[in-house]
Amino acid sequence: MRSAAVRLTQIDGKLPNLALMKLAHWHKSLGDDVVFTKHVERGLYEPEYKTVYGSAIFSYSADRVAVFKEQFPNAIVGGTWNLSNLSTVEQMIGQEEYEHYDYSIYAAFDASIGFTQRGCRLKCGFCVVPKKEGKPRSVNTIYEIWRGGTYPKHLHLLDNDFFGQPEDQWRARLNEILDGGFKVCLNQGINIRLITEAAARAIAQVPYYDDSFRARRLYTAWDNLKDEKIFMRGVERLDGAGVPPSHLLVYMLVGFDESETWERLFYRFNKMVSLGIRPYPMIFGSRAKTLPLGGMNAAIAGRTLGEFQRWVIRKAYRFVPFEEYDVNARGRLTIGQGNLFEVAA
Repeated sequence: MRSAAVRLTQIDGKLPNLALMKLAHWHKSLGDDVVFTKHVERGLYEPEYKTVYGSAIFSYSADRVAVFKEQFPNAIVGGTWNLSNLSTVEQMIGQEEYEHYDYSIYAAFDASIGFTQRGCRLKCGFCVVPKKEGKPRSVNTIYEIWRGGTYPKHLHLLDNDFFGQPEDQWRARLNEILDGGFKVCLNQGINIRLITEAAARAIAQVPYYDDSFRARRLYTAWDNLKDEKIFMRGVERLDGAGVPPSHLLVYMLVGFDESETWERLFYRFNKMVSLGIRPYPMIFGSRAKTLPLGGMNAAIAGRTLGEFQRWVIRKAYRFVPFEEYDVNARGRLTIGQGNLFEVAA
């Protein structure tokens, strides 16, 4: 049995890692043997590799990255976990675009995944997309993303700004979804701040679903309090077009705004809950970070953003106030696939 030449390591994330799928396809096209794993430590009987890759998305994976680098000192580590290193697969392999993916490394995954567009119209300080991908552009049709054959017509579209591509292109993609009988999960979120009435009417006609393709779900974001007016305008436009607030899962960035307090954070949270929206806190930086009270009950002094995130994601807010929440009451939290920034391609 030949020794594997290339090791591909998914350090974090639940969704298939597109960067590693690209590398698997490229290396196999060169005749290399490929081993895919989620283990950062070297196995007892692992061979020496020609090349070792690791991909990490989240900053909180720094400890796992450190272990991986200790085990494989010459490894190439990419992904958005470290904002100082945003090299793409294309840059590494010397090609301008490489839209080929090897699904075989994710044998249990039967949906199709990819991008119809790359880039973003905005330049948010916490986001790497504009720096890494530039301005919005169309890259794939729906049929170029779907694997075809007997695979289900379930699409995970990882577009960061679906409606940022030219209107004739996003309309063409939505028509392909409708005409082809596809279900789509836009789990990176649509840009609610810039959504037009025309775009709202168009997305309302599409069978949009959560990442399990069971519940109606449209993903978006409300990242800071100052965007309340334009966020609410987007919610109202979607509602008027036929997308009720109860269909919205809203990524709620916490810990980025230096002026943020518990009072300001809970204002956003309570506003969404009152409308029937499902908030999903996304922590910028340390999960151990605390916030000034800013007028809130002193009983939550010292509580962390990590505790707030668990309280919300577990929907414990329906049963117990935050100040009374026992973060260890139900053991370890398992976060699902619907996760902003879950992209490494």
